[in-house]
Amino acid sequence: MSNRLEHIAGRTFHGRRGAAVENAFSYGVDYLLLDPEAPLRAPWLFRRNRAGLVALHDCDHGGPPGQGRGAAWVREVLAAQGLGAADGQILLLAQPRVLGHVFNPVSFWLCHDRQGTLRVVIAEVTNTYGDRHSYLCHHDDLRPIGGDEVLHAAKVFHVSPFQGVEGSYDFRFDIRPGQVVIRIDYRAGERRLLATLSGPRRPATSLGLIGAMLRRPFGSRRVLGLIHWQAFKLWWKGARFHHRPAPPAQDVSR
Repeated sequence: MSNRLEHIAGRTFHGRRGAAVENAFSYGVDYLLLDPEAPLRAPWLFRRNRAGLVALHDCDHGGPPGQGRGAAWVREVLAAQGLGAADGQILLLAQPRVLGHVFNPVSFWLCHDRQGTLRVVIAEVTNTYGDRHSYLCHHDDLRPIGGDEVLHAAKVFHVSPFQGVEGSYDFRFDIRPGQVVIRIDYRAGERRLLATLSGPRRPATSLGLIGAMLRRPFGSRRVLGLIHWQAFKLWWKGARFHHRPAPPAQDVSR
């Protein structure tokens, strides 16, 4: 069965509250959604596992950056963690390579059962140091994940030099046929950081991808630039700096 590449021309919001230094920003971002295990119907501008203006490579996901194994890695993680209920379609929601460069602060593996119900989400987090860690998000009884339900995970991975490795995440995944809304609420005592990703799901077209490149040029290079700009603003405001600790020994946690 073939599947159609989808383009989510969305927005991301980050708001830091309750800390000595507060900060908030919002900007546009482009994600692609596809089934990496099925033949793909995609516009001529897009390339899969080969060079192109806009591309998505398996080696960028499912394992260390540049050494990923794509959906095969996801299947192994689900089996190792006893999550056999999510044995149906797997979808990848990620930012693509643009002009050969890629950086995904967070991408998502959406794991369904054979009836097409979302049971498990793997949030694949990458920091600017090149480290990666994945959080397994699911209910203890593996019941379907509803859009208004909260899934918890302890923070074990260093992301920002202005946050410690402590506290926890609350995830919400509202994945509908026409829209994606994801909320990640980080809490550590009174400190809070809310991050969201939202946007409509539409079939990807070459014209739409060209428009995205014109509105948000350089793809993930732009994302990295914005990350460093916000880090500079926090440093300028006097936010406490945390040195990078060693990444966790396990590459997946709950």
